[in-house]
Amino acid sequence: MKKTKCGISHYNKPTPKKWRILGDTLLSVSAFITAEAISHDVNWLGYTALGIGVVGKFLTNFFAEEEA
Repeated sequence: MKKTKCGISHYNKPTPKKWRILGDTLLSVSAFITAEAISHDVNWLGYTALGIGVVGKFLTNFFAEEEA
């Protein structure tokens, strides 16, 4: 059985599918919010959403599956 572990040493290992989907979804939602916020002249919200999305996508790279 595989277990998901988190840590710096896992950064270069393949990201498990569920974490990859979560990161991609977070990034796409934040990009949509950013586009809408900037088009409505709410720049602070756009930059905040984009920053959260990028950081969230980056953090999902620290997860990897290991054999139990």
